[in-house]
Amino acid sequence: MPATEWGWQITPQELEGWIMERRGDVLVVNKPPSVVCHPSRHGPWSSLVGACKEYLGVERLHMPMRLDRETSGLMLLAYSHDAGSRLQRAMFRGRVRKTYLAILDGTLDRAVTVDQPVGPAAGAAFFQRQAVVTEGGRAAVTEFVPLRTEGGYTLAEVHPLTGRRHQIRVHAAWLGLPLLGDKLYGRDDSLMLEFMQTGYSPEFEAKLAFRRQALHAAEAVFRTELGEEVYRAPLASDMAEFPFTPRR
Repeated sequence: MPATEWGWQITPQELEGWIMERRGDVLVVNKPPSVVCHPSRHGPWSSLVGACKEYLGVERLHMPMRLDRETSGLMLLAYSHDAGSRLQRAMFRGRVRKTYLAILDGTLDRAVTVDQPVGPAAGAAFFQRQAVVTEGGRAAVTEFVPLRTEGGYTLAEVHPLTGRRHQIRVHAAWLGLPLLGDKLYGRDDSLMLEFMQTGYSPEFEAKLAFRRQALHAAEAVFRTELGEEVYRAPLASDMAEFPFTPRR
């Protein structure tokens, strides 16, 4: 993505490489890390939604799934009212099963289900930070299934059964197994502030062991009036190539 006076810009060629298919009136995209979903002040080509609207020549897109900037993987963008409504109804009725892949900083030796309420973290330095809370939180349930454990890390399949803000990241941290590269919920509380002040540097990246939060949206199964709609996105290359060697 080239830098311009409008900030980082997605090129049409890049976007075409991220589009996996058009299914009916749904654009299926494998979002890379570092790409924001929502339109920003830097113009339409600075976000995934804005770029897709320009690419398709439409004024509106329905986005039933949203990903954080650093999270890679499956994004669905419906460009008709009927398709958007169909997917949104399934979300509202709880008829969607999502699968994520995550690299956890630590060893998870068995499958575990976390059933802990999530809400704003009291006294947090950053307003967006969430936490497991005893009062005022919303019900949240996440399943973690280890797929590979090596070098002090775990590749896990993750199923969020509810949709709370930062739910996977909060529950992983609650387990004592934060996502690798997570600056907000990782083991060192000072990293997010350092990142806000200085940005990336080789020294900063070495503290993380991974440039971003190691989370990828891999699959979503929607049960709609058309039947079972299955969408998948292959694992991002940075996570697929992670060496799982012990940190020095």
